[in-house]
Amino acid sequence: MPTSERRRGGGRHPAGALLAALEPGSVPDGFWREDTAPVARALLSSAVRCFAGKGFHATTTRDITAAIGLSPGALYVHFASKEEVLFEVARTGHERALEALRARAGERDSRQLVRGLVTAHVTWHARHHTVARVCQYELAALAPEHLDAVLDLRQRFAAELRAAVERGTREGAFDVPDVNRAVRAILSLGIDLVRWYRLDGADSPEDLGDFYADLALRMIGSSRAERQDSTRIWKG
Repeated sequence: MPTSERRRGGGRHPAGALLAALEPGSVPDGFWREDTAPVARALLSSAVRCFAGKGFHATTTRDITAAIGLSPGALYVHFASKEEVLFEVARTGHERALEALRARAGERDSRQLVRGLVTAHVTWHARHHTVARVCQYELAALAPEHLDAVLDLRQRFAAELRAAVERGTREGAFDVPDVNRAVRAILSLGIDLVRWYRLDGADSPEDLGDFYADLALRMIGSSRAERQDSTRIWKG
């Protein structure tokens, strides 16, 4: 570890101690890319908490590093700038959310497929609401090329759900006058919860996912009997 990443007292700062300094549950173990160095992971996790609490522009590099016992210059050992830190947070967050969505993409029945996609989308955003809040509200601070990369990932979310709703509409499972508007509305519901959701609240991420999935099926014209049948099949 470079000298700049040592504690002010002179000793080396173990990665485990860095992570332990963060708020429990802010970012789960294994969230960041496998090739990310432990200290860089701790910096990213600290940045998530700072950006979510103060916003990107009000957060300083000292805020990010001080929370885990490092000097301000430690950030530049791993990242070229604070903006690059934000980009790594936003890119990884969107990638993880997209992975969760695509894990539910194998259903053959259109209603089950849409239910699974919406449940995954909502559950992920609830469980990772702190990261998701940064991903949603701090994108304007990204450099143009970084913003383009993140917007490309966001378009893939819409494409996955749009394809499912379009297929169900062709099959007669849904009655949707405007698929694009319906998809935007459904995705927006799942994203908006990051403003207010708390893990210690009344609803678990899974419960909220199920509830929002039922709302989504109502929005696209699935009948009550079809929704109930879809729920029974999807849950086994």
